[in-house]
Amino acid sequence: MGKSIVSVVKYEEPLKSVRKVIEQSKLFVGLPKDSKIFIKPNIVVWISSPYPKWGVITTSRVMEDVVVLLNEYGIKDITIGEGFGTPEAAEDAFKKLGYNTLKQRYGVKLVNTMEGPFEKIDMGCEFLVNFSSHPLKADYIISLPVLKTHSQAHVSLGLKNLKGFINIASRKKFHSPNPEKDLHYNVAKLANNIPPCLTIIDGIYTLERGPSIDGKAHRSDILIASKDILSADIVGAKLLGLEPSTVPSLVQAAKDRNISPDLSNIELVGDDIEPLIKSHMWDFKYNESGDLPLPFYKRQFKGLKYCKYDTTMCTYCSGLNGIMLVLLKNAWNGESFGDIEFLTGKIMEPSPGMQKTILVGQCQYNKNKDHPYINELIPIRGCPPSIDDLLEGFERCGISVDRELFTGSKDAGESTFLMKYKDKPEFQESFFKIK
Repeated sequence: MGKSIVSVVKYEEPLKSVRKVIEQSKLFVGLPKDSKIFIKPNIVVWISSPYPKWGVITTSRVMEDVVVLLNEYGIKDITIGEGFGTPEAAEDAFKKLGYNTLKQRYGVKLVNTMEGPFEKIDMGCEFLVNFSSHPLKADYIISLPVLKTHSQAHVSLGLKNLKGFINIASRKKFHSPNPEKDLHYNVAKLANNIPPCLTIIDGIYTLERGPSIDGKAHRSDILIASKDILSADIVGAKLLGLEPSTVPSLVQAAKDRNISPDLSNIELVGDDIEPLIKSHMWDFKYNESGDLPLPFYKRQFKGLKYCKYDTTMCTYCSGLNGIMLVLLKNAWNGESFGDIEFLTGKIMEPSPGMQKTILVGQCQYNKNKDHPYINELIPIRGCPPSIDDLLEGFERCGISVDRELFTGSKDAGESTFLMKYKDKPEFQESFFKIK
């Protein structure tokens, strides 16, 4: 079997750069003109108010260029889809990202895959996966993720992007407590038994410690393309400064295909990757004992244990993780928190000697609600918990919270996460608009 071609191109200008990476990778060569194409962007989070999209969401600039080039090639049956929690969120995202314009201009169809229907397919996991029927009816899927690291999966690239096609129940099962068939194992299976996946990785903006708005974005101007999704991901990991052999999902996917998780099976074309490699941290650092984020430890937070998250914390509770850390950071006034412990995910257990134990999410509550080490239980129940339940749990512990971040005049995204990009002209909203 010959080597897989992966093209890497420095992004320089609209359409021309995307054309170059597609042509050099021979991505569209051999596609029948009547092919049904389903494009999956990475819209990991959608908030109607302003928030940092750079490195979080696939740029509309690259999306439009891909649609234009498919049309030039003669392919007209194109669907763009992502899984949104509500129809309102999908409608808002399609409007503000300019996808409605693509619909009007090129006849593109738009789908919120979370609305179903779903089909049970065997991807090689311990369970049948509920996968969206829409991409399964396509002849080809184009996975169009962002070039980013991920605080649980190490990277979120072509393979991980496909997780957005599965329903909520299956997403939760992906975060299995089984150490041998965990999140990494399941992510490696995501391209199995589905239509062929072409991959274009959008690295105009890259993200460190992703996948969401609490990560750190960089202007990197990189495009990656390949007909082979694993090869694209291996090169993407390399460009993020990670050795692919240290990324568990890529190691598993390579093992499944009986190849090495490195560049030995890849023919690189386009620009030299060495000058483009930039180190991106994937992990949020904790103290040596793993029970306090390192910034909290350095500031000498007292009376608090916030154990390091693991891969069993599913997508929905992990979305609350950054919010809880921001609330704790804002609440710290130099006084002890009073021996409070936070537990998340499916496998953590309480420590002895704590005065209050906060169990975050239904999985934690079901596992530890009767644990003998718990002195006073503060449950934040729900799957996932609501923001109101989370805030109420904090207040029951005597932790002061600023509710205006969520309900008042201040906007959490703008006031907390947008500030780090203020006065940096390379971060432009125009990349997420279509004229």
